[in-house]
Amino acid sequence: MPIPAPVSSPMSGVAGWVEKKIVDPLMQILRRGTAPKQLAFSASLGVTLGIFPICGVTVFLCGLAIALLGSHCHAPTVMLSNFVATPIELSLVIPFLRLGEGISGGPHFPLTADALKKVLTVQASREVLLSIVRAILGWVVAAPFILAVLYILLLPCFKFLVQKFNTTPSSPKRSLLNHPEVRLKVDKLLRNEGCDGAESLF
Repeated sequence: MPIPAPVSSPMSGVAGWVEKKIVDPLMQILRRGTAPKQLAFSASLGVTLGIFPICGVTVFLCGLAIALLGSHCHAPTVMLSNFVATPIELSLVIPFLRLGEGISGGPHFPLTADALKKVLTVQASREVLLSIVRAILGWVVAAPFILAVLYILLLPCFKFLVQKFNTTPSSPKRSLLNHPEVRLKVDKLLRNEGCDGAESLF
């Protein structure tokens, strides 16, 4: 009698997708031994740019930030964090819109089915365009606070994770040279060699 093949549950499929798309890339990042401060800043930056209230441009914003910041940020962490923030991007459009309306003093934009249809079909009226601008304004005002709070929360997390999963061996030569007594002896030896070399010229 043939044995029926096991049926995979939807939850196991979701868990496998999360492990492949998020957990595995994160583990690769942690094993490279990047500084926790850089990882925390990069993750905070990726999430902050990932919740920009216009869909489809967050990857471009992250690429622009990576190009401008260079070595000050960790590009894989920025892109991974931007990917993680994608599900909550749409949920924060309305809060950013209301914040922008409160700052600019503009009228309350009604979130009706007709307005949503205009946005989705690119039949944007003047009111819809203004609401998009106000949502961007709300994000611009909130972004520095979101970035700072995320950095404060993520820094101890990355310190713990890097210490636990980092597989890059520390250089004994570097740690030895950082010792004050050893550095003092090396500097003294270099000065003596410099003096002997100068005397030999005469």
